[in-house]
Amino acid sequence: MVLKKIGTLGIIVAGVSAIAVLTNPGEAGYRKYADDKIKTELKAQICTQVAEDLGVWLEGQCHILISTASPYLAETISQQTQRQNFYLFSIYQADLVLPAPLPKYHVATIGIFGNYHIYRAKKL
Repeated sequence: MVLKKIGTLGIIVAGVSAIAVLTNPGEAGYRKYADDKIKTELKAQICTQVAEDLGVWLEGQCHILISTASPYLAETISQQTQRQNFYLFSIYQADLVLPAPLPKYHVATIGIFGNYHIYRAKKL
């Protein structure tokens, strides 16, 4: 009975591990995820602050500026990110140094089962 339970558990663990290995997301997917995430965060935080400080009409210009800077942001993210591949999952660590007056951040993300999850983001 105990051996049957261990065998069943072993099969389940092996199956989940195989799925994790096959769906461990790669660097190209992370770059797209990080680019989309940083654009969303910048638009939500910076452009909202611009609207509050300088007027709503500048908020639209802020959105355009961030969208225009997207290739630069993607390249910056790519250059400043290190990946540790553990086969079942990957850890991505980046120190994002953006142009002034934007703050600098350290961001740590896990990639597992085809998804990315930020588990640490702190302002430097």
